[in-house]
Amino acid sequence: MYVKWFAHASVKLQGDSLTIITDPYTPQELGFLPIAEPADIVIRSSADDSGHNHAEMITGNPIVVTATELEPEGETVKDIHITPIYAQESLIYKERPRDNAMYLFNLDGLRVAHLGDIGNRITEHQLASLLGIDVLIAPTGGPPTIDLADLADAVRAVKPRIMIPVHYDLPFTKVKMLPVTEFTAFFQPESVVVNPTPEIEITRANLPAETRIVVLQASTLRKSPDE
Repeated sequence: MYVKWFAHASVKLQGDSLTIITDPYTPQELGFLPIAEPADIVIRSSADDSGHNHAEMITGNPIVVTATELEPEGETVKDIHITPIYAQESLIYKERPRDNAMYLFNLDGLRVAHLGDIGNRITEHQLASLLGIDVLIAPTGGPPTIDLADLADAVRAVKPRIMIPVHYDLPFTKVKMLPVTEFTAFFQPESVVVNPTPEIEITRANLPAETRIVVLQASTLRKSPDE
């Protein structure tokens, strides 16, 4: 499975037979370039957050799955079973927190979890649903998404083999977030790898024995605010 980070919470996961893109942003509102790659499936953590729901941008005539609209047992799309974990945006930092959902799926024999736009400490029930995942994709820009100390606790509890930080401060981002180093500081330096490109290949054979934080380079950054 190839994993490529576009920007914000949007990631491409390319398997042997299909491609999934997660939480596509609205370019003009976030300050990133449009995503110019196709997908077979688009999964979004909600339908009412422009930073995470802009599926119209993705080409390839993908099937769009909204995690908040799934039944608890999930749904199978193109042989990929997608399971929601219901959550909310921040109950502390937002006046009107909206429903959101984390989501799980298997691709190329790897169990993947995306935490969407979660804004609160992950509950014991939610943690139980996340146990056994191989790849965790999580927002690491701090409030109004999950507090970084709470996220670090969740990562230590879940023990994903690879954790990919997303949704943090980047050049020309139009929303205020913390840099990724604020999150990686919670972990020993030897468990953090800064990848020089936006993309990595993950296979069951190359999964690390212990959790590794892999920081990818965003691929849809603008070169200037006016680009």
